[in-house]
Amino acid sequence: MSEGSEQASALWHVGPGDAEIRPESAERPGPDEVRVRALYGAVSRGTERLVFFGRVPESEHERMRAPFMAGAFPFPVKYGYINVGQVEMGPPELVGRTVFALYPHQDRFTVPADAVVPVPDRVPPTRAVLAANMETALNALWDAAPGPADRIAVVGAGVVGALVARLAARIPGTHVTLVDIDPKRAELARTLGLPFALPDAAPTDCDLVIHASASPAGLATALRLAGMEATVIELSWYGAGDVPVPLGGAFHSRRLRLASSQVGSVAPSHRARWDHRRRRAAALALLDDPVLDALIAPAVSFKDLPARLPDILGPTGGVLCQLIRYD
Repeated sequence: MSEGSEQASALWHVGPGDAEIRPESAERPGPDEVRVRALYGAVSRGTERLVFFGRVPESEHERMRAPFMAGAFPFPVKYGYINVGQVEMGPPELVGRTVFALYPHQDRFTVPADAVVPVPDRVPPTRAVLAANMETALNALWDAAPGPADRIAVVGAGVVGALVARLAARIPGTHVTLVDIDPKRAELARTLGLPFALPDAAPTDCDLVIHASASPAGLATALRLAGMEATVIELSWYGAGDVPVPLGGAFHSRRLRLASSQVGSVAPSHRARWDHRRRRAAALALLDDPVLDALIAPAVSFKDLPARLPDILGPTGGVLCQLIRYD
């Protein structure tokens, strides 16, 4: 380590289904930099599952690079983008503040000061780990442009789907249904104040459908629920492999529109006025909502994360947002 640096540790993905903690150093911050001691992180189940199992398509190796990522796809790679910590060193107005950063799973790190966003006082650091997912949900609603009194179905009751549904339900008069194949997600929907339906019982003729299940069957359900000339917003990212899309049947006769939404770019409706930092601050402010704690699984210790990841990211894990505690 160089003079003024601090010993740190980071999670590295080193092979399909294999991760380890490696030593790092957190340098003394220079002008306009901060050094952050991590408090909590979280595993972004959808994207990090693809990284963990080596399913990032070669064509997306560069576009999939996260801020401050190290290494290269497929392996070894230091990946992640959910880190909430306390500023130890840096500009006086930030020292001691709790901040959110799009940084990999690491217990201490140094970044430019403008790479961190202060967490609002009313948002606990454990809930602030939802910031990246909330930013995705906010951007999706900007892309979807729902209106008052719309009938909306959100297919896929994972973290992003649940956040999208919770935000959409705040629009006056909307009727929002959270749809999932797992009947146990009905309890989550009730906690969030949302109607729940299994796919076969979900409302049809919807004005807007948002798909977030990351499964071809979920996409087929989303298209089936859409009404005449309605829009289906595709939020899922599937990684490597082909995804069948049922464009037969009533897809053309109902003049449906299938559109993607991706958080890497600010939605066109807001791009002229908003940048990523402003959008991230807005997402953090939207986390002043205690019921969202229902999305967060009990914390695992950072040092135990390599051993726990296969279960957390496995197909039967059932974990929504896995909280990481830095000891």
